[in-house]
Amino acid sequence: MSHCNVPALIEPQVEMGSVDEAENKTLFKLEEDAKQTKEASLMEQGSLSPIFPQHITKSPKNSVLKSIKIVILSNKLNLLLPFGPLAILVHYMIDSKGWVFLLSLIGITPLAERLGYATEQLAFYTGPTVGGLLNATFGNVTELIISIFALKNGMIRVVQLTLLGSILSNMLLVLGCAFFCGGLVFHQKDQVFDKGLAVVNSGLLLMAVMGILFPAVLHYTHSEVHAGSSELALSRFSSCIMLIAYAAYLFFQLKSQSSSYSPLEQETNQNEEASDEDEDPEISKWESIIWLSILTAWVSLLSGYLVDAIEGASVSWNIPIAFISVILLPIVGNAAEHAGAIMFAMKDKLDLSLGVAIGSSIQISMFAVPFCVVIGWMMGEQMDLNFQLFETAMLFITVIVVAFFLQEGTSNYFKGLMLILCYLIVAASFFVHEDPQQDGAL
Repeated sequence: MSHCNVPALIEPQVEMGSVDEAENKTLFKLEEDAKQTKEASLMEQGSLSPIFPQHITKSPKNSVLKSIKIVILSNKLNLLLPFGPLAILVHYMIDSKGWVFLLSLIGITPLAERLGYATEQLAFYTGPTVGGLLNATFGNVTELIISIFALKNGMIRVVQLTLLGSILSNMLLVLGCAFFCGGLVFHQKDQVFDKGLAVVNSGLLLMAVMGILFPAVLHYTHSEVHAGSSELALSRFSSCIMLIAYAAYLFFQLKSQSSSYSPLEQETNQNEEASDEDEDPEISKWESIIWLSILTAWVSLLSGYLVDAIEGASVSWNIPIAFISVILLPIVGNAAEHAGAIMFAMKDKLDLSLGVAIGSSIQISMFAVPFCVVIGWMMGEQMDLNFQLFETAMLFITVIVVAFFLQEGTSNYFKGLMLILCYLIVAASFFVHEDPQQDGAL
């Protein structure tokens, strides 16, 4: 009797199990269809980006006073804003170059950070391509403005040293602090980042070193076909090639390889889906554009006073212009990147930290440096890529060191500490370095 009833008992269970399985598959398929429909809708609106959150952007409606409160009064760093007008007053009342330089430097620091904030807010309303171009343009706008003012005054060495210092600062100080702070928070494990993207970025940095190295080698080997002009012609040609390479890199990063950001995108959404206030913009699209215009104009004004006071500050403080240009100016320009990279690392988002630090170095070396060469060409200034032997060697060794630190795809506080100590060696080297081209270039 038991043999007769076993199949009868098993058969209904099997049928019930198959029904439940079919229902689960149907529900799963409905969820997947809904998800795909939502993503397709977001793609059409341009809000689905490998960098920015996947949701429909809600544009806030702020009054003028509320907008000022959000942008100006919400950040403690903005307590330094009055130093800007104070620098202008000192310039006209006392004319002390040292004080004008110091006050201008302090006054520009919060402006650089707020420029990063306004760019981030505007990027909420754009797709990935426009967002990437915005970051490329405004991410290093402080250094670009200072460089253009210096170029206008014929201070070619200040331009070269400022841009070089910004690259060194991002690769050693910013990335080192991110690794160090992230490593302290997650000291029980090694933090992981995308090794493939890190290798591509290292290759781009080495290409930039190649573009800067060859004019210097041509100069110091005295092998120019036309003495004095071949070096400049090579610099201008290489600059055009580097700009084309950077444009191709942007296209490759934002279009062809968008799938490589999907793990990062999913991780970001999982970490932030609980807090809507982190995802939604705080100011509207036009507010962002207006604030970007105001902040850029204010940075431009202060940069004029800053550049005019560099030489006087160097004399009154008895500090080499090379140290001021390579160490002091980039720290101000990189204030936003520095804070952002550390914040992402402490949230265990190393890919975002690398995007900020190494991405900014690529922007400067592959975009800002050749851009300044082309702008100098238009101005009639002989801006070239010969950064002199000492500076070029410093850049080459730095890129090699950072590439070695990135090759494993992991980071910890020890690696961060090593990068910070490397930056201190660089700073000390420029403090005792006397630029042989200083008198002629300034």
